Amino acid sequence: MAEKGGMNHSGAAGIRSRVSGGETVVELSGRLDGGSVGALWESALQAVSGDQQQVVLDCGAVDYLDGSGAALMVMMRDAAQERGAYVRVRGLRDELLRVLEMTWACKRPKWDDREDDRRGLREMIGAKASIGVNDLLQSLSFAGEMIYIFYLCLRRPSTLRWKDVLLSCVRVGVDSMPIILLIGFLMGLILSFQSAVTLQRFGGEIFVPNMLGLVMFREMGPLVTCILLAARSGSAFAAEIGTMKVNEEVDALKTMGLSPARFLVSPKLIASVTMVPLMTLFFNFASLLGGLIVMLSLGYPSVTFTSRVFQNLQYGDFVGGMLKALVFSVLVAGVGCLRGLQTRSGASSVGDSTTSAVVSAIILIAFADGIFAVVYYYLGL
Repeated sequence: MAEKGGMNHSGAAGIRSRVSGGETVVELSGRLDGGSVGALWESALQAVSGDQQQVVLDCGAVDYLDGSGAALMVMMRDAAQERGAYVRVRGLRDELLRVLEMTWACKRPKWDDREDDRRGLREMIGAKASIGVNDLLQSLSFAGEMIYIFYLCLRRPSTLRWKDVLLSCVRVGVDSMPIILLIGFLMGLILSFQSAVTLQRFGGEIFVPNMLGLVMFREMGPLVTCILLAARSGSAFAAEIGTMKVNEEVDALKTMGLSPARFLVSPKLIASVTMVPLMTLFFNFASLLGGLIVMLSLGYPSVTFTSRVFQNLQYGDFVGGMLKALVFSVLVAGVGCLRGLQTRSGASSVGDSTTSAVVSAIILIAFADGIFAVVYYYLGL
């Protein structure tokens, strides 16, 4: 007869195995509860791993048994049965036996990682379509609510939180002005330099101001400004409202009868619509300054540069660019606030909302810019 393990007679859980009469006898003792079975897990698996086809779980010395202890015994049974052994229990008191019987007949669940993502093509397309439809419906509902809130604000401007609007104007416009001026200056400098290097081969560098003014005022100014707005302010909107959603502050506003859209979203939206055209103008003029430096380095006077820029630039180009900036700013601020309100619970939810706000804003800007290009083409602008 061979024995393994050791018995503990102080009331703590213990396990000992021996081979007797062609069967493996595993003696369990003490309290088999959540605090003790973890230490026995490896010993229990080893105890039932012998070659004998008969395994006896001797529980005569078990003082207490709960769900954790029952799970240990079920695990020992399954491990023995996997190699073809027969398992029986003996010596367990009646009240503890009733605890074991609640789980003894059950089979342990088996998880197969390979089956987790085994979705058919139709299920995956259906799930993605459902998410897309729900997101579209929430966006339409949010847009309708914001239109109604703006209507109420126009009827009674005193109901708007003007202090929050001014604070958002500072955060959106004033705080972001250094990066707007820097990016605008660098874009004008680089674009003019690259164009001048190419056009110099044909003696056409004098047309660089014509190109720069048209491109910046008509296309690149509003586009780049609103992408910077999405990266800086749109993400901040989503993070701020998302954090309030996680901390249940948004639910508290609803409980007090206050509309989160009116209380949180409308100041940010109005501030964005107000500040983005100004930011676009500063971006455009910063880019012209970069282009002017390039032209001065090529020997052209500043009056030549400015005259060619503004002679070539039409009133429709300026208005078209400002209209783009207005629409883009509504999209960026709206989707940033919407993603914040859609934040779910969890440690990474705010980060996910922030990322989604930036990505969605850039995609919407690209779609809207494409629509503007087609509309302007048919309008002759």
